[in-house]
Amino acid sequence: MISSVREWVLPERQRRSVEELRADLDLSAGEVRAKRSAFWTMLVLSAVIAACGVLTDSTATVIGAMIIAPLSTPIMGIALGAVRRSIGGAGWFVLGGVALVVAVGALASLAVPSGYDLLADSQIAGRTSPGLLDLAAALATGFAGAVALARRDVAAVLPGVAIAISLVPPLVVVGVCAGQGAWWLALGALVLFVSNLLALVFAGMVVFAAIGAGTADRGPRRAYATLGVLFAAVGLLLAASTTGTVLVHVWTDRTSDAATAWLAATPGAQVVDVQAQSRTLHVAVRTPAELPPVADLLAALRGRVPDGVPVVVTTTEGRRIEAGRVGAGQ
Repeated sequence: MISSVREWVLPERQRRSVEELRADLDLSAGEVRAKRSAFWTMLVLSAVIAACGVLTDSTATVIGAMIIAPLSTPIMGIALGAVRRSIGGAGWFVLGGVALVVAVGALASLAVPSGYDLLADSQIAGRTSPGLLDLAAALATGFAGAVALARRDVAAVLPGVAIAISLVPPLVVVGVCAGQGAWWLALGALVLFVSNLLALVFAGMVVFAAIGAGTADRGPRRAYATLGVLFAAVGLLLAASTTGTVLVHVWTDRTSDAATAWLAATPGAQVVDVQAQSRTLHVAVRTPAELPPVADLLAALRGRVPDGVPVVVTTTEGRRIEAGRVGAGQ
């Protein structure tokens, strides 16, 4: 059964040889100087493009950075080296590339005005709260990329893989958020990158071993075990992040319902938006008259959201009211 699936996915006549894979993935083999020059040049350019796309909230620009980013090459080189028990310098290229892209993001953060709401930028917000679905997508993308590398007839899908797997943009977000002192956001983007990296390495190891690129003893079991432990750790982080995202969604829905009931007695008043930012619930309202006492809103939220959560009410006219903390003094 397994051999049939392998032959279906990786037909023997279309499999690339180990020498062909090394020529593409090993930056320390062949024309070393040209390979490394191309790698660092394109990585710097992709990092700058990604930083511009992130700070201008431009999806098209970020996609362009994904297409030209060369970081997946040494990452897949790690996968190939792992099954052959000879990783070589691929890991150092990845670490150096990570440091370079984060540094570009940190420099780009100098252009961000003081007090800027980072989460208002969809390119940042979408990369700071990864979940289990992100890991599942990264795994599927990793397998697609590994299969495309291992087969001679499907290399055309690699640009799509580059778009689907997010490597440089989350590292830029790490730098931007760290430069602004938003360490939790930076950690979230870093977890996204690490999960994508592990997915690429794992998929590459599986596919490269399947085409016979491994050593005679069927590959490095210790490497698989280590990768499994790392995957489990990242999976736990992503599961926690997913749980937190779901809880925040539940709490904002409950806050919206409570705020709607709070304004029910005020003609023409309505809830415009409810968001959770920096562990604070922000309730935006529109009202033609005076607001009811905010203490009533806090009382309505008691038992519906965790005690101690700060609540801020803002009006469309620009008025800001610090309502207090849920459960405090009640």
